[in-house]
Amino acid sequence: MKQIPFQNTYTSLPGKLFRHTQPTPVKEPGLISINNDLARNLGINLEWLKSANGIETLAGNHIAKGSEPISSAYAGHQFGVYNPQLGDGRAILLGEVLSIKGERFDVQLKGSGRTIYSRGGDGRSALGPVLREYLLCEAMHILSIPTTRALAAVTTGEDVIRDRILPGAILARIAKSHIRIGTFQYAAATEDIKTLSALTDYTLNRHYADTKVEIPALSLLKCAVKAQAELVSQWQLVGFIHGVMNTDNSLISGETIDYGPCAFIDHYHPDTVFSSIDHGGRYSYKNQPAIAHWNLTMLAQALLPLIHKKTETAVEMAQEVINIFPKYFSSYHNSGLARKLGISKLQDTDGDLINSLFETMSNAKLDFTLTFRYLSDITNLKSSQEKIDTPQNIEMELGNWLPRWLERLELEKIEASERQKSMYEVNPVFIPRNHLVEKAIKSATEDGDFSEFHLLSKVLSSPFSYNSKYERYGIPPRPEQVVKQTFCGT
Repeated sequence: MKQIPFQNTYTSLPGKLFRHTQPTPVKEPGLISINNDLARNLGINLEWLKSANGIETLAGNHIAKGSEPISSAYAGHQFGVYNPQLGDGRAILLGEVLSIKGERFDVQLKGSGRTIYSRGGDGRSALGPVLREYLLCEAMHILSIPTTRALAAVTTGEDVIRDRILPGAILARIAKSHIRIGTFQYAAATEDIKTLSALTDYTLNRHYADTKVEIPALSLLKCAVKAQAELVSQWQLVGFIHGVMNTDNSLISGETIDYGPCAFIDHYHPDTVFSSIDHGGRYSYKNQPAIAHWNLTMLAQALLPLIHKKTETAVEMAQEVINIFPKYFSSYHNSGLARKLGISKLQDTDGDLINSLFETMSNAKLDFTLTFRYLSDITNLKSSQEKIDTPQNIEMELGNWLPRWLERLELEKIEASERQKSMYEVNPVFIPRNHLVEKAIKSATEDGDFSEFHLLSKVLSSPFSYNSKYERYGIPPRPEQVVKQTFCGT
């Protein structure tokens, strides 16, 4: 039976960027979920993947033909502090596959055992973080936000010790690549120009092959600036907070990676932080664009030796590229925000209208997601679309703002039905709310009951169409249900 058709182009790079590493077998792997559509798109035989041999492969007990397992090296700034030696401490890259469209993707096992980069850790993952990442990354994908994805999740039949004894699990993760800003920082720190140059050429060819290349490193920096600006603007537009925007968690491909202490905002406030380790609010909602900009300066710094032989000239050239980030971010964010509000294109005069909306949302503690869904609902009152029973405070608190917005919509030359259709396509009603994710994790971890996980996955697969059958998945948490902190899954 056909297995995963692996390729291994990353191993063509200098060996200091990775180590050949075998996953550590687990006691008794059990299937939690397989992402059928993703597997098909990757050309993976579903019948085999669901077989005993396929599950053994997903658990790291069996190495499929063609796989060359490795753990990758990288450095990174963690909460602004540079760590020269990080790397895949609990993740092993099995290899790469080409999708049916010819796109290249990594297949990585997360929680598959110790590596040379484990730094004293056990290399394993508890069940909770695996379920969280599965739910969050797939929800982000359905929301059309670039992200790593979950191919499958399996239990291990073994326990892990954290603050308590927990069941173990492994996530099979897919990414366009796992090359991070921190990968370039690591390569630069070796002071080996050949390694840095090889990594640059490889990354440019893998992710941005159509880019006009003059100075490869400068071309790569331009592409990364644009990709990160678009990605973070999309996070802001759905109220997503990453939680650990370290440079080792920033992919050059512009995908979202590592769903540890992340969360979607319920009641909106720009200073919102969920991460239990972010005591100073470095990675708060409002700070995410600035942090992405800062991270990109770290990438630029790593690439300086390849940009120009004179450091001063290289800095000037890199700075010119880095300075474009705010413009890119503003363009992407304004375009997305306009569509969320039913406006074709924001004008300079719309600034006060938008600021007033977010100020009202913050002061009145309005639910981020349902505020925009409410606006979508009322833009065409004749619509037969089933509507969620919006919390009364949204309608009441927006009372003074709504006439201004409706007056602005009158300037748009578009039918109400078309406007509403467009707004529904970008304003979800179902998101992976913290309390719902935690409930699914608790049921699976404490009772071995995965029914809530599977039902939540189903609801999140259709985030833009409201179905009253799933009403509880669309409403904000009650005060006693609020999850104030999320945690790193290490």
